[in-house]
Amino acid sequence: MPDRLPSDHASVHTERAEVARSGGTSRPCLRLPDTLTLASGDLIRLVLDGEEFHARVQVDSTGPLIRGAYDLKSETRDPGRAENRVVEWLQEQGREPGDALDMDELEAGDRYGLRLPGERVVYKDTSSPGGSLQDIANDLDG
Repeated sequence: MPDRLPSDHASVHTERAEVARSGGTSRPCLRLPDTLTLASGDLIRLVLDGEEFHARVQVDSTGPLIRGAYDLKSETRDPGRAENRVVEWLQEQGREPGDALDMDELEAGDRYGLRLPGERVVYKDTSSPGGSLQDIANDLDG
């Protein structure tokens, strides 16, 4: 992936997500498109306004959803006291249940970006270099 990747780049696959209600609460959540290959319990990175957060995919009778995104990966297991960045972002954007959002697949099964429909976003590459130091040393040795 290049250092910067615009949401309208040919390598970015975009699907429609929807703001929904989280169970019986009034808190908003993200209803994910069924076309994404995500299963219950999958941990993903979610980019909101250029910042990357951690989210756990859950599945209910309607399909996959994300109830929250958090600063730390560990907070996805016990989010009780953590700041829910999805809820904050949705409120800042004025999004309510039923509203559509664009979800960009940056790295299938691992990294996704969320944006308002029609908005163009440029994502930063936060992936680490592939391989280990031993692989690099082996390549240098021949």
